[in-house]
Amino acid sequence: MSTISGASAARELQVDVAIIGAGPAGLTAGYLLAKQGKSVAIIEKDATYVGGISRTVEHEGYRFDIGGHRFFSKSQQVVDLWNEILPDDFIQRPRMSRIYYEGKFYSYPLRAFEALGNLGILRSTACMASYVWRKLFPIKDVRSFEDWTTNQFGHKLYSIFFKTYTEKVWGMPCDEMSADWAAQRIKGLSLWGAVIDGVKRSLGLNKRPNDGQAVKTLLETFRYPRLGPGMMWDAARDKIEAWGGHVIMGHSLKQLASDGNGGWRMTACGTGGDLVIRAAHAISSAPMRELAARLHPLPATTLNASQLKYRDFLTVALMIRSDDLFPDNWIYIHDSKVQVGRVQNFRSWSPEMVPDENVACIGLEYFCFEGDGLWTSSDEDLVELAKKEMAILGLLDPGDVIGGTVVRQEKAYPVYDETYAANVAAMRTELEEKFPTLHLVGRNGMHRYNNQDHAMMTAMLTVENILAGERIYDTWCVNEDAEYHEAGNEGAEKALPAREKVTEDQAAALSSVREVPERIVPNGRKAA
Repeated sequence: MSTISGASAARELQVDVAIIGAGPAGLTAGYLLAKQGKSVAIIEKDATYVGGISRTVEHEGYRFDIGGHRFFSKSQQVVDLWNEILPDDFIQRPRMSRIYYEGKFYSYPLRAFEALGNLGILRSTACMASYVWRKLFPIKDVRSFEDWTTNQFGHKLYSIFFKTYTEKVWGMPCDEMSADWAAQRIKGLSLWGAVIDGVKRSLGLNKRPNDGQAVKTLLETFRYPRLGPGMMWDAARDKIEAWGGHVIMGHSLKQLASDGNGGWRMTACGTGGDLVIRAAHAISSAPMRELAARLHPLPATTLNASQLKYRDFLTVALMIRSDDLFPDNWIYIHDSKVQVGRVQNFRSWSPEMVPDENVACIGLEYFCFEGDGLWTSSDEDLVELAKKEMAILGLLDPGDVIGGTVVRQEKAYPVYDETYAANVAAMRTELEEKFPTLHLVGRNGMHRYNNQDHAMMTAMLTVENILAGERIYDTWCVNEDAEYHEAGNEGAEKALPAREKVTEDQAAALSSVREVPERIVPNGRKAA
């Protein structure tokens, strides 16, 4: 084991690449670099879990997915990497999500006929009239989430299916949120698209013409590690260590200083004191705001980075003496009477997440800001709140609850407010010009709402650039096309995202640096 933690921490390490954060992006970068024979050291402030927001927390045999992570990607490279890291532990799971609104359930993504039927004739007519009105007279100057979504669906449907939940997630009015959030998450989803998709599925027209099998999309099914997403990242950590890499737990970034020669001196603090890591390259998946404050010399754009905001998140898990309460992976709660935003059913993700077949285990997800009333509430008070709100929604009897626990996640979501884009662009531009060997990856590292597979792809492209010794890929093009993420076929994208111009010399350098089989011996460790 080359994990270093607590008082056993080495005082200094010299590696090729130092990595901040053992989430999907950091571990993907570490895995691919170590596989190519590069020496790596990854620091992770959590003392127990790798995986970041994709970790799996265990409590008395029950496992909890922090936020829910479906293993589905349009990128074949990401799918192949998942299979390589965790070849034998995926299970196929039915995909089901619904919206709870005024005591009724609506499929998500929305099925137009079902939604309009549940709403009733009068409200459905008002929704259609509102939709037609906005198609005829769209908002010209689209600045906010509210503007974008109203143009797409009409104000009535926006107010029913988007406003309440979105404001719970972000803790701010929809007219103060950047339209980028809607464009990134739901572009390509339209009312008529939902109608056509529903008809196709009803008539069995969503099958491949060559073999009659249903096209594999996230709308129907997804793969999932049998013990939760943390299983993937535990395996990645173990393989990095088997190749001689270091995964240093319980250590947070204290300073990242340029060594004046294009390399880096990273100082990480832990319970056993400071650890210094010297490296030619540094990869950061830390929140941009935190990285800027710890860089030396301080960037001129530190003030821009300090204005970036984050939304925090907590899950209240309840164990209930009952059969499963619902078949969904999760339910979105569009009800202003309660604070809960989503409710997960962990057995629907994997039966092995719940050890007792006579006990249902659900997770109520609350969105908050670190330090606010929800965040600072005791675990006992949060469990009582969860029981009370489930009773208000009519989804369980509090008397059936036999246990509960709370999991908190800092900086779960980078906030897309009116100024975020300019602040990110300013810092990105400065860092790329001054520090070509510093690479930003992942959701918080780039302040972009990347899915797990997108975070991995930013790391994959970064590794390509490091191995080539040149910036041959633009990592910021990942997830930039803003296509609706719930649609599309698994592995449909065979090529890597847009590649920058590559010279013949660069291509040769990349090819030669990959020819390293002699550096790996059969037991998976680097040869001396």
